[in-house]
Amino acid sequence: MRVVSLVPSITEALADLPGVALVGATDWCTHPADLDARGVVRVRGTKNPDLAAIRALAPDVVIANKEENRELDVRRLRADGVRVEVTDIATVPDAITTYESLCDTVLGVERPAWLGRAAELWCGELPPVTRTVAIPIWRDPWMVVGGDTFTSDLCRRLGWANVFADAERYPRVEVAEIEARRPDVVLLPDEPYVFTPDDGPEAFGVPTEHVSGRLLTWYGPSLLEAAGLAG
Repeated sequence: MRVVSLVPSITEALADLPGVALVGATDWCTHPADLDARGVVRVRGTKNPDLAAIRALAPDVVIANKEENRELDVRRLRADGVRVEVTDIATVPDAITTYESLCDTVLGVERPAWLGRAAELWCGELPPVTRTVAIPIWRDPWMVVGGDTFTSDLCRRLGWANVFADAERYPRVEVAEIEARRPDVVLLPDEPYVFTPDDGPEAFGVPTEHVSGRLLTWYGPSLLEAAGLAG
């Protein structure tokens, strides 16, 4: 099947599936690293996809995500007769069942081996909490990961309790509010905001750690590597 993916995590998951021809992906799709060499066409960003370019690729299906892509773009593609499957992923188990459905029902391909392993690693009982965390995703203004998000669920399954789990999905906050919740550590990912050793830690009077944004926020083969974050 000819597939256009508008979701970086899903692009990585579908790129090497036998029976799938990934013909289009967003500019933010960085994995696998050789997408351009494979001839995958870039269709701009997740929030501003080039709809004409997508239509020109004549995909059998476009894969989108409720959080990452705009409903307006989905409606416009569907109005032009393009099949669009919209995923909705708020937890790690959601990701597993979504890929199972994509493989079984949408794409008609065999489930990849990594998917079964990810289910074993992530879909059991919740472990005891070993530390509390806050996870900024932007600064100026500061924004953090709140509750009802994939990242918050992933952290809890690592044994890390998000101190903003009771907040809206991505609230704007002040540094003082983050520190007032007394997290054991502030996790500073390198995406979507690129926190670095010189940009982020200096704002806090509590411990900070840099972490791969891909491991915290992507749902796909990266889940196998993300399981190692628990130490």
